Amino acid sequence: MLPPRRFLPSLSLLSAFEAAARTGSVTAAAQELGLTQSAVSRQIAALEKQLGVVLFLRERQTIRLTLAGDTYAREVREALRRISSASLNLRANPAGGTLNLAILPFFGSRWLAPRLPRFHRAHPGITVNLITRLEPFEFRFDTLDAAIHFGTARWPGAALTFLMPEETVPVGSPTLIADLAIKTPADLLAAPLLHLNTRPDAWEGWFSARAVAFDALHGMLFDQFSTMVEAASAGLGVALLPRFLIARELGAGQLVPAVDNGEIVSGDYFLACPPERASYPPLAAFRDWLLQEIASGRVA
Repeated sequence: MLPPRRFLPSLSLLSAFEAAARTGSVTAAAQELGLTQSAVSRQIAALEKQLGVVLFLRERQTIRLTLAGDTYAREVREALRRISSASLNLRANPAGGTLNLAILPFFGSRWLAPRLPRFHRAHPGITVNLITRLEPFEFRFDTLDAAIHFGTARWPGAALTFLMPEETVPVGSPTLIADLAIKTPADLLAAPLLHLNTRPDAWEGWFSARAVAFDALHGMLFDQFSTMVEAASAGLGVALLPRFLIARELGAGQLVPAVDNGEIVSGDYFLACPPERASYPPLAAFRDWLLQEIASGRVA
């Protein structure tokens, strides 16, 4: 049930207010909306009257948001963005549903994207939109329906579906591994190590799992797996990488395991979503397909 009409200002009033708040100018807002300055001023005044709250301080020819107006502007801007996104999704796929999915970039490009054609063939009426996110976020403040999550089974306010574990392996270029004569886990202490800034303790965990004592572990730092893969392939160092995401480089011989039996389970993948969104048909279809795809064990 919607709240009383007095708490639901018209879209024209909200658009005028948001444009003026964002630009800090009635003139600029009027130009953006294709209205006159006086029309925008009247709409803002009408909104203030309806709400019973002063949103702007008028100082000669300028306007400045009040504290209440600033807070309201942020929420209105997000609401308008959600309406715009919903309208765009509906226009793009009027006959089916739309799933807005947050993905981890390397997982999305290497594992998910090559498989999506199979999902689309099975569910031609569903459009999947992919948006990159590296960290958990609050679904209630976003337009995303679900997200691929890596790590532990923890995401406050979200329901998690286990997908699969991730096995990482230390790899480097064949030339680098041969030149450094790496044979044992301890030999890697003398190798240039490549680090991912979202997993700063990865190497520490690997050496600890191999009962290798270490001091500080230095090396190049990367913010994306994709760049680290290229660096490792070029011989810049040894990287801890998910085996299932570097099948291409391992198959081509660009990367080789640095040591025998160097695999370690580094975490798990989950599908996260708001609990109230779990039964949303496009999401339910995608979740079922994702689990079937993982169970099939197909390489691509």
